Amino acid sequence: MKQFATITVIGRDKTGVIARVTNFLFEQHANIEALEEQVTRGQFSMTLQASWKPSQCSLESIRRGMETLGVSLGMEVRVRFTEPRRRQRCAIFVTRETHCLDALMAEFKSGRIKNAQPVVIVSNRGDLAPLAKKYGLPFFCIPWDDRTKAEAEVLGRLDIFQVDFVVLARFMKILSPNFVWRFKNKIINMHPSLLPSFPGPQAYRQAYEHGVKIVGVTAHFVSMALDEGPIIAQGSFNVRANMTLKDIVTAGQKVEAKVLVKAVKLYLTKKLDVFWGVVKEV
Repeated sequence: MKQFATITVIGRDKTGVIARVTNFLFEQHANIEALEEQVTRGQFSMTLQASWKPSQCSLESIRRGMETLGVSLGMEVRVRFTEPRRRQRCAIFVTRETHCLDALMAEFKSGRIKNAQPVVIVSNRGDLAPLAKKYGLPFFCIPWDDRTKAEAEVLGRLDIFQVDFVVLARFMKILSPNFVWRFKNKIINMHPSLLPSFPGPQAYRQAYEHGVKIVGVTAHFVSMALDEGPIIAQGSFNVRANMTLKDIVTAGQKVEAKVLVKAVKLYLTKKLDVFWGVVKEV
């Protein structure tokens, strides 16, 4: 069976980065399975997936060589080797609301999501620690007063748990581009409106105040722009004439849970592709 690795390269943009990384991998007898790169405001990011025949793969030589290359380039280079056909490892980010977390865990526990497993819950508050204990998952409460410090700590935790993708289950903090670059199209968020309408934290209130007749929710990949990432799945419900804001929020939360679960399942089919900012099923 092949040995697989995911390699991320992040830093200030400069000439020849892709060539130097791919040339090194060629010398190490690697087959490049996929490569994505992006430059935003002078910041370069690349995610590369490579594979080797077992007889041609020296994990230590590859890891040491990539670290040396990172120093030479003045960039952050990370290599993570993965077992073939292993289940994807998921981190769930929460704040205080439980409905999305409960819906996800019900799917994982029942086996309706077979090709992934939750491995850690991260929060900016301690409210849901008892719920994480109930589900038998490690829980880390990391204050978000200093976002740079908090994100650095979270990224370290995700490395330890070998996390493949992240689900924001009503996590009420904004992730910086520095964080998002490291998990491009691997962070799934749920927003309580039919994007692009009503971005931001008060979507239900905005919908209520505008008197909209259909309220929806959107699951999307997180991008550098707030609530503008590629859309994975959406759901909606009709607003009755006598519904209060509280009624709308309650109805919306039920749809949120369903849409977020649907988005995770779609992601795990590995049949989604992001082309010029639009998610397409392939």
